[in-house]
This record gives sequence, C-alpha cells and structure tokens, in this order.
Amino acid sequence: MNKLVICNRCIMDTTIEDIWFDENGVCKFCYIHDEMDKTHPLGTEGLVKFNSIISMIKENGKNKKYDCIVGVSGGRDSTYTLLTAAKSGLRPLAVHFDNGWNSKIAVENIQKATTKLNVDLHTIVADWEEMKALQRAFLKASVPDADVPTDYAIYSVLFETALQEDIKFVLNGHSFRTEGTSPISWTYMDGKYINDVLSKYGEIRKIKSFPILSMSRLLYITLIKKVKELRLMEFIDYKKKDVDKILEKELEWKYYGGHHHENTYTEFFQSYLLPRKFNIDKRKTELSALVRTDQIKREDALKEIHITEYAFNNEVVDYAISKLGFTKFEFEEIYNLPIQSFNDFKSYFSVIKALKQPIKLACNLHILPKIFYLKYAK
Repeated sequence: MNKLVICNRCIMDTTIEDIWFDENGVCKFCYIHDEMDKTHPLGTEGLVKFNSIISMIKENGKNKKYDCIVGVSGGRDSTYTLLTAAKSGLRPLAVHFDNGWNSKIAVENIQKATTKLNVDLHTIVADWEEMKALQRAFLKASVPDADVPTDYAIYSVLFETALQEDIKFVLNGHSFRTEGTSPISWTYMDGKYINDVLSKYGEIRKIKSFPILSMSRLLYITLIKKVKELRLMEFIDYKKKDVDKILEKELEWKYYGGHHHENTYTEFFQSYLLPRKFNIDKRKTELSALVRTDQIKREDALKEIHITEYAFNNEVVDYAISKLGFTKFEFEEIYNLPIQSFNDFKSYFSVIKALKQPIKLACNLHILPKIFYLKYAK
C-alpha cells in the first residue's frame, strides 16, 4: 500500500486520484485557491467588485419583475446568498428543486427566509419515481458521483427558469474560501454522463419532470441568451460561524447538523456511503478551505479527519435504503460492487478538455465562473 501523502499547506491527500504536489509539497487545490484569490479579492477591492456586480444586475433587470435568481435549499450558503441579494436591493426569484429528500428543517428555513424577505418562491418538484430511478441507477453504477443527479438537476432547473423568466443572472452560494474545490475524481457531472448512467442502469430511460441540460442547451442558454452564473460570496469575507448567527437572528434559520445535511439523501451519501465504500471524506475539501483562509488551524483539521470518523445516523441510512426501494440484501450487493468512475461512461469531459482555450476565454469574459476552467479544463 502506498504511503499517504498530505499537502503541506492544507489537508488534501493522496486518497484523491487527481491530486498533484509541487516541489514544496503544496497541492493542486491550493493552487486553484490562490488563482481564485487573485480574481476574487476581499477588502476594499472586493467591495468595489461586489458593488459593481450588484449595479450590473440592477441595471440589466430594470422594468422586470425579477433581476436575478437564487437557488435555495434551506442550507446556510443559499440562504445567506438570498439574504445578501435582498439586502443589496436586488429583486430575486427564489428557486427550489425538491428531489423528494428535503428535511423538515430545510423546508422551514426556506419558508421563513422567503416570507421574511418578501421574496417569491418557485418550486420544481421532481416526480418521485423518476428521481428514485435516477438515484438507484447511480448507486448500481457504483460511482462516487451518486449525488450529482440532484446537483445537476438544480443547475439545469435554475438556468431553464432564468431563460423562461428572461432573467440574466443566476446567483450561486458557493465560495471557494469556505467549501474549497471538489476533485473531479470525487464529483463529476454533465448531462451526457447522467443520461448514460440512466440508460445502462435505470428502470426508466427518460426524465420528464425536471430538465437535464445537454451541452448544446447549456451553450444556447449561456452564450446565445447570455444567462450568467455569479458567486457573490466570493467577494465577501464569509465566515460560517458569523453567518449562522446572522441567519438565526434575522431569519430564524436553524442548522441541520452537518455539511449539506439539509437534504436527507446527501446526508446518507456523504456521511455513510462515500467514506466507507469509496474512501472519500468530503470534510477534507471544506476543512482545507478553512485552513487556507486561517479560519481553523491545520493541526485541528487533521485531528478532526484522522481521529474522528465521519459520523452517520443509522436511522437515516435505513430510511434511505428503504425509500429507494432496496432490501438490505440488495443494498449490500450494491455496496460490494467494484468501484467505477465517470471515465467508464459517456460524457463531455474529452470535449471540455479539447475546448480549454475557448472555455478560458469564456471565464475571462465572465460568461462562465473561473472555477470551471481551473477545475475541468486547465
């Protein structure tokens, strides 16, 4: 067995297939952070950029009912993005994708936030049998990307809604300073990949209740219709502990107990299946981001990862297996299947790599977020 190598700056390590280190032992993901840091400054410069973005959204949205879309899950990041947009004088439409796994706390957080901020809420509800078939297919495919059907559906829903409502800006709550960058070998998603997994392992062949964007459709929406994704949190000194207090005070928001545990399926997948079957601990990306931004000490992050096992709730695991329609024996068989990756399926990844220069240009022109080039194409 190869010796575990850990980045000398953060805590990303060689359990990650696509990691590399420089001569000082600093990893690829620290380099991505530093590249993003250059173009997403904080302080006075960041405030100027933030205000410029807000002004651009307001100007473009004149005489429209809404000037931007904010995807909401009931989680910390999306709720704070909605609060920030409303406080900045924007007129957001909150959009929620219900995949059938919302926790009670998440639903209450969304209702409280949209009501208190007087923001309209548009919810797209997935047909449960379709969603279940898609999630079952990804589990049978034995890939570590089994949560991406929801992630990509959210992405697709936000862009399709923006197109329908003639809204040019989709606000994303992600920040590289608090969540880091997920390795491609851990999380890869595109419409072709999702559809290929469904065709090979699904009980159904086509999803009708929610969109799964093809590359051509995505290019049409972003390049022709000029719908852009913007990440406001990347220009704000965003500290999670401070944000929690603000959300609790202003929106009566409640924490749900873990990273993205506002969704029960994500809680099951990230806390139970990923670390135990795939040796993937997604706490590493978040803790590494917090180390890089001096929000926690590296030794404390290492202690949390290497001493504290990723805790899971047995009731949540049993509930997820049952809700997906598996017997315990069927799930055990799936658990023991040989591991595959997106490379074993059809996807747009080779096209993305071949188009890295046009993608770089699109990122420089703010048509795509810069992280897209740094993660997928560089």
